[in-house]
Amino acid sequence: MRFPWQQKQIVPTETSHNLTEELTRQGYRMTPQRMMIVDAIEHTENHISAEDIFRQVVAKYPNVNVSTVYRTLELLEKLGLVTKTEMGVGHIVYHPLEKGHHHHLICRECGNVVDLDESVLAPLKESLQQNYQFTADLRHLGIMGLCAECKQKSQNKTANG
Repeated sequence: MRFPWQQKQIVPTETSHNLTEELTRQGYRMTPQRMMIVDAIEHTENHISAEDIFRQVVAKYPNVNVSTVYRTLELLEKLGLVTKTEMGVGHIVYHPLEKGHHHHLICRECGNVVDLDESVLAPLKESLQQNYQFTADLRHLGIMGLCAECKQKSQNKTANG
């Protein structure tokens, strides 16, 4: 069965490349809009949302449509060039894969985000492979829960009833 996003042959990449170079190498046109979107992703220090990318691009190129941003992000994700992470309450951010793998612990109460080293999830990946013959893609995860401070506040509320 083929899904709509499988219309064009997409070759994920595992090597670290400049996003523009990789798109060109795989035969994708580098329109001015696409170049500005890629530039916004490559020059962000952390993660970036589609809305933030759109704001940056529309400031320079007012005629760009937000759907262009989403289509480009979808393509970059399919090509394995960026990761998409749910950071809670529908907040989705993107991160260039070449900037490394890491994960996030996200407090569902206060929104605090703590970076988690990739090695912490290695035992989970191994267990999934051994017990379920499932190869997990654990390149960039957002794990929801309660931080120590919010957990303590919650326990205090319960105790004070």
